[in-house]
Amino acid sequence: MIECDILVVGGGPAGMAAAVAAYDSGVKDVIILDREPELGGILRQCIHNGFGLHKLGAELTGPEYAAVYKDMVTERGIKVYYETMALDVTNDKIVTATNRNGILNFKAKAVILAMGCRERSRGALNISGSRPAGIYSAGAAQKLMNCEGYSVGKKVVILGSGDIGLIMARRMSLEGAKVEAVCELMSYSGGLTRNIVQCLEDFGIPLYLSTTVAEIHGDKRLEGVTIAQVDENRRVIEETKRYIECDTLLLSVGLIPENELTKMAGIEMSAVTSGALVDENRQTEVDGIFACGNVLQVHDLVDYVSDEAEIAGNAAAKFVNGTLEKGETVNTTAGNGVRYVLPQRVHKTSKEDIALFMRVTEPFGKVRFTVKSGEEVLATAVRLKVAPGEMEKILIKKEKFELINGDIIVSLEEI
Repeated sequence: MIECDILVVGGGPAGMAAAVAAYDSGVKDVIILDREPELGGILRQCIHNGFGLHKLGAELTGPEYAAVYKDMVTERGIKVYYETMALDVTNDKIVTATNRNGILNFKAKAVILAMGCRERSRGALNISGSRPAGIYSAGAAQKLMNCEGYSVGKKVVILGSGDIGLIMARRMSLEGAKVEAVCELMSYSGGLTRNIVQCLEDFGIPLYLSTTVAEIHGDKRLEGVTIAQVDENRRVIEETKRYIECDTLLLSVGLIPENELTKMAGIEMSAVTSGALVDENRQTEVDGIFACGNVLQVHDLVDYVSDEAEIAGNAAAKFVNGTLEKGETVNTTAGNGVRYVLPQRVHKTSKEDIALFMRVTEPFGKVRFTVKSGEEVLATAVRLKVAPGEMEKILIKKEKFELINGDIIVSLEEI
């Protein structure tokens, strides 16, 4: 049994930032478990720029952003177990893992879960047709191209307009491939506005909304796909079907938080975020187990991942030192136009400002967010436009907490 104060599961941007924050908060006995041969997580394959603008004040590529935090981990002497896969987490904070040396057991005073996401696969989509080569998730194609140096295809159709899919549309174009179309099942894009502009509009790539891939054609290699528009119930409209010749289909159809370990620990989950239910310290319903990053909620920006991980790291250090705030909590609830609010509960006695993160249910123009408890207004915020693909953040000032007299409800109204 290997004992430590804080064990971080995952060595991506969330895991590294959480470990560094915990160390800087005074807990020096921190261990990171990472199943990859080096730290960085998904950032290692994200060679495009746009990272770090908020957090580091510089525009970096993914590997450069990861290198900043990897250096912080190294400078502090935080121990990292590479190529080590966590297999089990119990609610008394015992983690079982495996690597080339066999089975390892860790006993920690606090555990931070930072396992990130995986991509939804073709099998979850029920697209009719054969199973030829040439069908990839967008992230798998990204890794093959950016890390392994392979070309995955020459004529491409992309299903889904998530950020990875949009970025891969640009990447394929830069490598000489022809992106025939980006199809999106919803009536709006799921990616950041800047990515729609920089990756599609700047390259003349068409985006078809309310459109899906209805059929896949080809035997050994993909030969083409049939795309079609969908109705309000997302059913294919037969008369709109048309064939597009292509040799590659990339799927950018959503991310699923890697929460198998979370469930093993008996932690209560959110049906909306697919992550754990947490308080403002990112502590789950099990004392001493924290969650942060994409395993908690899917983020748009790595800068916000780092911010959230620092909250979890600082709180885990306080938990180890016995200074983490306890007391009565109130629930946060999504009201009109809001899909979810995170954290799902907050302490009424909090001595710090608390940021609420949320996503809207559909695109809106100019809106006003209102955060209320009973009849008391705790915070408001105006946005010129909002979309489900972009996370919103609203701050509740600590002096407003004395007004709380029930659940906190976040809603929006168009203005």
